[in-house]
Amino acid sequence: MENLFVLLHYTLLIILFMASFIGEYKAKVDDRGRLVFPSAFKELCADTLKQGFVVKKSLFADCLEMFAYSEWERDSQEVRSRLNLFNKEHDRFWRAYMRDRALVVPDEQYGRITIPKELLDSVGIQKEVVFSGKDFKIEIWAKEKNEAGKISESEFVDLAQKILG
Repeated sequence: MENLFVLLHYTLLIILFMASFIGEYKAKVDDRGRLVFPSAFKELCADTLKQGFVVKKSLFADCLEMFAYSEWERDSQEVRSRLNLFNKEHDRFWRAYMRDRALVVPDEQYGRITIPKELLDSVGIQKEVVFSGKDFKIEIWAKEKNEAGKISESEFVDLAQKILG
């Protein structure tokens, strides 16, 4: 019973300290490939800033996804727990899953992050980006692609009815 209490206590602490990223913020890429991390997001995750964030290309959208390191660790552990790394297909999947990731840590003075050029190029980011909060992750879009990727209100309603209704 005591172990259950300890597990519940730590689960509650994790839930309480997870940031929920909401909103969209525009930024420019400077000549060195740096972006200023939105201050609204910085304030949500002050403890996470020192650990940093993992950035990767999205599987389903033409953008980058940014996870707090602790969130990335949890998600990766969940995926890995479903694999047998002595199985060739599982090993190939794990290798692809871990490829093209970057750990970024905002600098303390300005909150700038540097994302490798290869990742920025993979989604067409050149000068202007949109940081888009998606609860447990942040999407980073080339400004033009963010606008083009939005769905209409009626499409959203149809999806909501199909998925949740």
